Amino acid sequence: MTRDLLFSVTMADCDLQTFHAGGKGGQNQNKTSSGVRIIHRASGAVGEARDQRSQWQNKRSAFRRMTETGKFRAWLNREIVLNGRDPEAEVRREMQPQNLLVEGRAGGKWQVIG
Repeated sequence: MTRDLLFSVTMADCDLQTFHAGGKGGQNQNKTSSGVRIIHRASGAVGEARDQRSQWQNKRSAFRRMTETGKFRAWLNREIVLNGRDPEAEVRREMQPQNLLVEGRAGGKWQVIG
């Protein structure tokens, strides 16, 4: 079974800004640029993280937070509608019996049922 990708959002679609995190945490936060802000160009959604000492971990958190904003979700819904795909119809198509694989345990091993 193959899946069709509607579209993808990657870091290439975003602007990345790094900054000194500041605040509590000692001198390390004042010397390293571990704070990360990610701005999705198409939607204007912003995600920011300064929780961890690692810029890489903050980048992951900021990207996740950006995708959870209302601006990004509204943009995502518009993109789905503009691409002419109905998400509910896609789910119905994917859930048809010929697309499902059902497994169960028989004799201590997993086997395909049906």
